[in-house]
Amino acid sequence: MYIRVSHDTKPDNLLHLMVKDWQLELPTLLISVHGGLQNFELPPKLKQVFGKGLIKAAVTTGAWIFTGGVSTGVIRHVGDALKDHSSKSRGKVCAIGIAPWGIVENKEDLVGKDVTRPYQTMSNPMSKLSVLNNSHSHFILSDNGTCGKYGAEVRLRRVLEKHISLQKINTRLGQGVPLVCLIVEGGPNIISVALESLRDDPPVPVVVCDGSGRASDIISFAHKHTEDGG
Repeated sequence: MYIRVSHDTKPDNLLHLMVKDWQLELPTLLISVHGGLQNFELPPKLKQVFGKGLIKAAVTTGAWIFTGGVSTGVIRHVGDALKDHSSKSRGKVCAIGIAPWGIVENKEDLVGKDVTRPYQTMSNPMSKLSVLNNSHSHFILSDNGTCGKYGAEVRLRRVLEKHISLQKINTRLGQGVPLVCLIVEGGPNIISVALESLRDDPPVPVVVCDGSGRASDIISFAHKHTEDGG
């Protein structure tokens, strides 16, 4: 299922659509996956540990997984874990891709109201656009009028995650939906994502996949050495 929305859509309207129209149950945990958008390889053992751990966390808690939705970089690795899980049919995982409309390959095929569309997920190596990852269950496509650029989805995703985290899943305890930021590889912007998460009120826990490369390894290195009193 997918919806194309304006980049400044109110988060309460989006959540209402997800619960009422998509008939999703409010999650008891929200796992927000961030990382590199360019394709990168993970060491086989790390890829297996990452995939199994992510799926197990989602299945056992009834979590929603948020990603960037397109079939590149870290999202491709999440997609591989989802595909491996669905081939074994061990319960459904709710994986929601939040992508900028302007970056989506074959987006013309998705135009329409209340329609079912066939979508070609074979990527074109000559294109600067990206196909959606077909292992996700739902997509929110954020449109700010730009084409071929990332960015339209950033604020929409952040405010939606914050809004979901404020929903009360235990009214007696007044407990909201726990939000966790999971970081795999990534560039300088991912270090900013980690910092913003930790500075949020209340702070969002950040789980870093050490050994996946680039930003993840820098954060892991810094954390290890500050712990050592360095």
